[in-house]
Amino acid sequence: DVRIFSVQSANGQEKAWFGGGADLTPYYLDEKDIRSFHQMYSNLCSKHLQKHPSFSYASMKQACDDYFFLPCRQEHRGTGGIFFDDLPVDEDSMEFVKGVVTTWMPSWLPIAALHRADSFTDDQKQWQLLRRGRYLEFNLLYDRGVKFGLANANPRVEGVMVSAPPMIAFEYNHKVEENSAEAALLKVLKEPKDWA
Repeated sequence: DVRIFSVQSANGQEKAWFGGGADLTPYYLDEKDIRSFHQMYSNLCSKHLQKHPSFSYASMKQACDDYFFLPCRQEHRGTGGIFFDDLPVDEDSMEFVKGVVTTWMPSWLPIAALHRADSFTDDQKQWQLLRRGRYLEFNLLYDRGVKFGLANANPRVEGVMVSAPPMIAFEYNHKVEENSAEAALLKVLKEPKDWA
């Protein structure tokens, strides 16, 4: 998602900036999918933001890894992407933000199309629900936007909860089998990789 913030000081001076990003939260690793997703955003960053060298793909990928982290679990929510805040508003950054929006569907739809007919076991479905639980856990405990939305005089509880996955699971002290596909994902969630 992307957003623009605009504030006006008491003396009437205005300031505006962009924030947003795009990240991937797979339940099973498919390195080709993840590399393709990251490469699209790396290409987008290379095309724009020459006026803002501190906002590179590498810096925004690191910001994504840092932000989408569950400290109590010592793991990241997903395989990363880009995340930015305080990006000054100008023509170059506006084109970049538009690119983030228009890159989302081309970065994600091919992955969904490739895997939508994949068969899965009951155990794999349970793993998906557990990972969705981690997604909700992050959003409710750590996400700044959710905290902001709930701290208002008129909290947007329904807006926050409707963004949650429709089905989730929690399991006390869930353990994964060594050398399993689930263990491979957890390894990457605990030690993020460079994908692009």
